[in-house]
Amino acid sequence: MTVAELGEHALIARIRARLPAAPAFVVVGIGDDAAVLEPERNALEVITTDSQVEGVHFDFAFCSAADVGHKALAVNLSDIAAMGASPRIALLSLVLPPAWPAVDVDALVDSMAALAARAKVSIVGGNIARSPGPLVVDLTVTGSVHRRRVLTRSGGRAGDDLYVTGSLGGAALGLQLLQANHGDTSTAAERYRRPEPRLRFGILLGRNRAARACVDLSDGLGDGVRQIGEASGVGAVIDASAVPIERGATLVDALSGGEDYELLFAVSPKLRRRLDGVRRLTKDLAVTRIGRLTADRAFLLERDGRTEKLPRGFVHFGH
Repeated sequence: MTVAELGEHALIARIRARLPAAPAFVVVGIGDDAAVLEPERNALEVITTDSQVEGVHFDFAFCSAADVGHKALAVNLSDIAAMGASPRIALLSLVLPPAWPAVDVDALVDSMAALAARAKVSIVGGNIARSPGPLVVDLTVTGSVHRRRVLTRSGGRAGDDLYVTGSLGGAALGLQLLQANHGDTSTAAERYRRPEPRLRFGILLGRNRAARACVDLSDGLGDGVRQIGEASGVGAVIDASAVPIERGATLVDALSGGEDYELLFAVSPKLRRRLDGVRRLTKDLAVTRIGRLTADRAFLLERDGRTEKLPRGFVHFGH
């Protein structure tokens, strides 16, 4: 059965039936004109939105509907993590081609709901619209954070050390492998199809006030370094030999590939003990120092005894 054969109201009811009951702070959830929430006391609301567009962010030749559902939520949760916030609710909008199978909607929603349960996020509403193509999955996610624990891109200072979580370049490698072999099941392919947002680390980083600035790496390390540097009014030097690169990937993949969704953050040397506390609580996640922020506003890469301009990351428009 296609979504057109099922119809809008039946499709909404079908989605609603696949989602768990909302938590107590959701006063009005799915089924009304808008959701109504009880605000968290003494906390700020953090709001983000991101889309997954067929042919731009995913290809059904090597991604399943379940992959798309997971990734659509994961990329938003990564933004919440980069702000040091705890996620609360999500709004899901689906722009669907009429011929799309209803069972694929089920798979997409089930996968998204599974990640939402792990992240303690409640899907409380959204919208369904018809599209001649392509498929678009759009989410808005909110979180909460205490005022003094908010992480932004603009708090970096010259002399701060730069760190990243995990390894980089895996998603870019995974995309290359999947384009060559649609059935590839490598770790890199999984990193591309189903990234894991670093929620717990981001929350602890904000809670301990260990970092001065933070950004999630959606468009490559080169882009993330520039985002922090330009927002903070500083430059940076990155040590190429220190960058943790996914096995099989290249430095170019790490710098410019994008979609790793690791966290890049700046830490004052004076606050290193606070970072050590976060690392002890998240000891299964690698954290690597890769460079430093500088008063000189240039963005540089040190490699093989030479200093060169840091490559840019991925951009949707322009150069």
